[in-house]
Amino acid sequence: MEKDLSNYRKSYEKGELLLDNVPENPIELFRDWFLEVDTHFNVGETNAMTLSTIGLDGFPKSRVVLLKKYTYEGFIFYTNYESEKGKAIHANPNICLSFFWPAAERQIIIKGKAEKISENLSDGYFESRPRGSQLGAIVSNQSEIVRDRAELEDTLKNLEEEFEGKPIERPKYWGGFIVKPVEIEFWQGRPNRLHDRIRYKLLKDYNWQIDRLAP
Repeated sequence: MEKDLSNYRKSYEKGELLLDNVPENPIELFRDWFLEVDTHFNVGETNAMTLSTIGLDGFPKSRVVLLKKYTYEGFIFYTNYESEKGKAIHANPNICLSFFWPAAERQIIIKGKAEKISENLSDGYFESRPRGSQLGAIVSNQSEIVRDRAELEDTLKNLEEEFEGKPIERPKYWGGFIVKPVEIEFWQGRPNRLHDRIRYKLLKDYNWQIDRLAP
């Protein structure tokens, strides 16, 4: 099978990104872009991001996860620590996050180091989840081979009966990671493929160096 995609073309004309009007801290620009996209563009899950890790097999792997919180310190998401991604992060905490919002013709690429958040923060988020999601975290041995879907559904049904009317505690193998950025690049599509790219790099004194990159 063969399909030529060379005629897939689009002119990017929805915005601009100039050095003259960006803040000194990239988290502030992330906040502004996120809120603007979330408010004015119909993108579905604005907080969906691609997480890229280096696996134990030496290959990079990317998958979409959901951002659950961002602060001046970093970006927080939750997962099973014993999953494929959890084991990869434990072995090599240098990871990449990326957001792509095609409706706004924008991308954000974040390089950083991931580390586990405190247990009490993971507990607090777990308690805020719907019971079905809480039980789902217990049912799934994430990334392990399962016989069929019925195996998962049967396990869920048994757990629903076991925990009926009882609080559900967070399993110790499930919790949050915070990605502390060392580099953040903002990409705004522009006409004629002369896209705007502004990169922030964290310096040793914890200030940010801001550069414009060629498209």
